[in-house]
This record gives sequence, C-alpha cells and structure tokens, in this order.
Amino acid sequence: MQPSTAGAPSIMDEHLIYMDSPVGLLAIRGTAEYISAVSFIDGEKKDVATDNPPALLLTCVQQLQEYFRKEREVFELPVKQTGTDFQQTVWHYLTTIPYGHTITYLALAKRVGNVKSIRAVGTTNGKNQLAIVVPCHRVIGSGGVLTGYAGGLRRKQWLLDHERGGMLF
Repeated sequence: MQPSTAGAPSIMDEHLIYMDSPVGLLAIRGTAEYISAVSFIDGEKKDVATDNPPALLLTCVQQLQEYFRKEREVFELPVKQTGTDFQQTVWHYLTTIPYGHTITYLALAKRVGNVKSIRAVGTTNGKNQLAIVVPCHRVIGSGGVLTGYAGGLRRKQWLLDHERGGMLF
C-alpha cells in the first residue's frame, strides 16, 4: 500500500464516518477512491458524519474491525496523504513494518537511506494522518522506549500489546 503523492484531496469530495474501537472513537475520512485519514477522537465529535458514505469508507471500517478482532494483519485500502517525496517515502516504509514488530526511528532513517534524517523521520511519522492503517505506532525509540504518538502513549502501548509481536531493530 504505497501512499499517493498526488495533491491535496478536495474537502468537497471527502466524506466522514465514525467508528467505535477498543482504543476509542475513530474518525475516518476519504472519498470513493481513497482513505485520507483515520484519526483518534478525544471528546466530542467535531464534524457531522456523512449520511451516505462511499463503500470504501465502510470497507475501511470492516478492515479495522477485523484488525481489532485479530483477523487482519495487513490493510488493503487505497490511501492518499499529501506530503513531500521524503514524507511519502517514510509513510511507505511504515507500511512495510510487519504486524507485531517494531522498528526504531534510527533503523527507519537507515531504511529511508539517510541515518542523519532521524529527526525528519520522527517528524514525518508524527504527521501521518492514517493511524493504524499506516502503522506509525510500530516505530519506537532506542532501547524499546515508547516515544510520541498522536493518539497518546497509552493507545500506542495498547496497539503494540494487541499485536503481541517481537522486536525488529
């Protein structure tokens, strides 16, 4: 699942649905052609859900439910995030981290091809708009330390425990 490098999605074409999950409420945004965001919602819903969502958003919900039931390890969804070539590369490499495994920011920077890009890799990881689907939760600090996660460290820990995998350094 390679994130698209195309321009920003038109807000007019996007739809929104919500999904309850073991890690809280999720907001799923996308069009009939791609998923553009899976976000954690803390507090009240800020936007109104689409009345008649495209089938792809319902497929995303189904695949997330399968993931939470441990029936799915890989998402098969077209995704699209706006970002630089570097960001697209980092997001692509996130999708190659196997289910149940983790990788350090340093190891990810090496995969991207520049060990000195570790901070940029971390920043890009934090800008991922597709939580769980593009598994940025699988990136950890040196020595197995949990660091930064847009959904909060308790959710990151829950997702890692849910996958119950080994370490990949």
